[in-house]
Amino acid sequence: MANSHRGEIEAELDGKRFRLCLTLGALAELEHAFGEDDMLGVVERFEAGRITARDTIRILGAGLRGAGYDITDDVVSAMRVDGGAAGYVEIVAALLTATFGAAQMETPAGEGASDPAGKPPQPPLSAPEHKTAPATT
Repeated sequence: MANSHRGEIEAELDGKRFRLCLTLGALAELEHAFGEDDMLGVVERFEAGRITARDTIRILGAGLRGAGYDITDDVVSAMRVDGGAAGYVEIVAALLTATFGAAQMETPAGEGASDPAGKPPQPPLSAPEHKTAPATT
């Protein structure tokens, strides 16, 4: 089961459930793959709202390897998902949102990402708002 507090998601690829997680090592892999100097560069790349098929393969592969699977990008490129290209984008959006937070990452259409099961993303954890009790007279 995926632990959302650790940035993990679950997704169905080739008819099987997989856990994906962009660990620090997976993020370093993406920095290198995309020629970025830091994680902010990776975030900015996707905030621009454009994603290529090659980007999708690299992100899914890094997420699978980050979750402990011994899998190559060539194997990832042959995996199928429900929903075709949109299905891949939904998984990538959910993974990036789980990693960087909903406030930073949005889908290419500009709407908040949802996980592959169609549930809306959970807001980032924050301190509870302190409310003052109404004054009594």
